[in-house]
Amino acid sequence: MSGPWVQLPQRVALTGAAGSLASDIIPALLASGMELRCIDRVRPERDFDVEWAVCDITDRPALSAALSGCDAVIHLAGIPLEDDWDRILKVNIDGTQAVLDCAQRLGITKAVLASSIHAAGFTPIPADGARVPDETPVRPNTFYGVSKAALEALGSYYHDRHGMDITCLRIASRFETPRDARMLSTWLSPADAGALFLQALDKPSNGYRIVWGVSANTRSYLSAAGGTAIGYEPQDDAELWAPDLVGPGAPETLQAADWDQQFIGGIFSSPFPPRHTPQQSTEIQETI
Repeated sequence: MSGPWVQLPQRVALTGAAGSLASDIIPALLASGMELRCIDRVRPERDFDVEWAVCDITDRPALSAALSGCDAVIHLAGIPLEDDWDRILKVNIDGTQAVLDCAQRLGITKAVLASSIHAAGFTPIPADGARVPDETPVRPNTFYGVSKAALEALGSYYHDRHGMDITCLRIASRFETPRDARMLSTWLSPADAGALFLQALDKPSNGYRIVWGVSANTRSYLSAAGGTAIGYEPQDDAELWAPDLVGPGAPETLQAADWDQQFIGGIFSSPFPPRHTPQQSTEIQETI
């Protein structure tokens, strides 16, 4: 649960607000009493009856206008999977720098950035039951992962150079339910996602932090220490779906592949990681 609402920013800007991750966290933010200004290239049909600014995060004048008057920013916008370097650079890296730069120039001192497990995707899965620390060094497994490592580096820079309060959330597998055996370890439920972002905003100062975005999964190999430090108490456990995902009764396609058992980035660490498709919006965050 969050603390008294007066600790929370009163007006929060949310980039990538038309994406499915945003649809998980917007209800939690509104329930806390915050005002939202949602930013995306399109205004979705389900707009939560809040204020919207339709713009591209790479359009700095429009972005500055959209951020004006806000007390904090949650940055979700970005190409969600592997893509060509020039597009990743423009949207995910230059776009993140634009968000932080515009926020800093406007006097916004608090930002929550959606990073990804793929920033450290080539980290081996511990064999001894140990858990991977929240701040484990970056080992990106895709250009997408590189962009999230850059996001964390930019967050660190804007904290140290400009004194901004930055929390980077390394989102693992955010889906309605776990979709395969790997997600028994990495799943982040919609309800826990909302609680995670709310807690990242709920402290007067986090300094600069990296926190795993994961539910309370029995089989998790990701540390819970960072989440605990900001008051995040996940409630959901992917184990409920284990009978459908592992064992003799589960489809072979859902069983753990070799890549899923070697690296925390799973199939994204293989020679052929899933790629972005033209049907996906370049501003929708879908971190898996």
